[in-house]
Amino acid sequence: MAVTLLSHEVSDLCLGKPALRSLSISSTTIADALNALKITGENYLSVWSCNHHLQHTNQTDCKCVGKICMVDIVCYLSKEENLLNPSSALQSPISAIISKISGTIRHVEPHSSLLDAIDLIVEGAQNLVIPIKSSIHQRKKLLQKQCLGTTTTLHNGNEFCWITQEDVIRYLLNLIGLFSPIPAYSIESLGLISTDLHAVRYHDRASSAIGSILDALAKQTSVAVVDEDGILIGEISPFTLACCDETVTAAITTLSAGDLMAYIDCGGPPEDIMRVVKARLIEKKMEGMLDLLEDVQVPMTTSGSSSDEEFVCSPTATLPTLSSSNSRSGKYSRFGSYSTRMVRRAEAIVCHPRSSLVAVMVQALAHRVNYVWVLEDDYSLVGIVTFSDMLKVFREHLPSIEK
Repeated sequence: MAVTLLSHEVSDLCLGKPALRSLSISSTTIADALNALKITGENYLSVWSCNHHLQHTNQTDCKCVGKICMVDIVCYLSKEENLLNPSSALQSPISAIISKISGTIRHVEPHSSLLDAIDLIVEGAQNLVIPIKSSIHQRKKLLQKQCLGTTTTLHNGNEFCWITQEDVIRYLLNLIGLFSPIPAYSIESLGLISTDLHAVRYHDRASSAIGSILDALAKQTSVAVVDEDGILIGEISPFTLACCDETVTAAITTLSAGDLMAYIDCGGPPEDIMRVVKARLIEKKMEGMLDLLEDVQVPMTTSGSSSDEEFVCSPTATLPTLSSSNSRSGKYSRFGSYSTRMVRRAEAIVCHPRSSLVAVMVQALAHRVNYVWVLEDDYSLVGIVTFSDMLKVFREHLPSIEK
């Protein structure tokens, strides 16, 4: 088995991958990053140590040092010291919102094996940065383009992509027969159910979950929303928040966790909740946040049951206590109009302790999440299963499979 995985290179996972759009850590403000996210339409932008304004000079120490998304910006604006003057906070350097956790971004060579990639992820890596091979003709074309606002895809004349935990899991699914019989075992028997998770009560202040949201973002998971009996109601997903704009800061500041789920749900915030947000901002005398709402037009829906088109998913389980069993193409705009990205609702993707490993893999991949909540028959929250833990199990069983 190990020999088989060694024969697959990480470059095999790069086929069709777009080049990374990136920002410079030395010359970019948070406002620049916010504008770049809106212009490019990317959920994440990579951050590099080199100065992109010096592209024609050879910068030997040119490394990807982190990544940013809208959630980083929103959580930064939600800090108490930034709420009264968000415009000033946006002028802070981008280094203020870069994760300080080391080892989450790793550079690897294209010829590195898939087994090496799995080992790096097991050690804590989330994104593996890989140079993209290109011909001389392609390189000439690259030099004539690739700059968009403050972002670029070039670093010393080279382009890079990154592969994620999802990419590796999806690739392993194509090789799943090699791991037999492990994939058929239940997640419970494999010890895959983790109780290391974040949860908030439905009526708790959404602002009390900011730390949990940031930690969930770092771990590529989510924050569960539960009732007083520990029954899972939904989630506050960093993936969903990343598709909002900076005005969601006002919702986090003024709403409960339950109301925040409705606010970030597909189709934009309901009009009645938007009125509540504005009224509470006025009550708290947060003129700066009110100005932010006025500057960025926020699309609203007349009710929580929008008629947006359904995003057809595979027949996997979603939380049955919610109003719909399908994920939907929430189109929350950063420009005040509908976005083109596919966005899940605040629904939680769930499984049972006796679900098989391969079933949970397929379920997570179908919904484009790195985790699945684990529930008992009464819908009480038991734990969470993550891609990183799945990869640990595959890695641990390699010696026994070889025998």
